[in-house]
Amino acid sequence: MTTSSETCDTGCGLNATLRIISGKWKPLILFSLRDGPKRYGELKRLIQGVSDKVLIQQLKDLDADHVLARTDYKEVPPRVDYALTPLGRSLADAIVPLCTWGTENMAEMASIFAKRDTLL
Repeated sequence: MTTSSETCDTGCGLNATLRIISGKWKPLILFSLRDGPKRYGELKRLIQGVSDKVLIQQLKDLDADHVLARTDYKEVPPRVDYALTPLGRSLADAIVPLCTWGTENMAEMASIFAKRDTLL
C-alpha cells in the first residue's frame, strides 16, 4: 500500500524540480555552470549537439526561474555571461549525484540502449 508521503502529487518537491529542469539541455547547462560563470560560446562548446535556438531559449527559461543570472557588461563588442544564482547552485549540486550514477553505470546503460535500439 502506498502512503501519502510516497506519492508525488502537485505539492511534491520532485514535481517542482522537474518543472525547473525539464528539457534535454537544462541539467547540462546547470552542470556546466557549477564551476563558475560562462559565456554563451563556452556553453555552446561544452554542450555538444544543442542548437543555438534551443540553448538560447533554455538559458532564458533558467534565468526566468531565477536559477541562473545573465550579466550583460554593456561593452562593444558585446560581452554577456551566465552564472548560477544561490538557488541554481543548490540545484546544480543536486544534479552531481545523477552524473555520478550515470558514470558508474555507463557500460550497463550503453548495453541496455543498444538492445532497445535494435528492437525499434
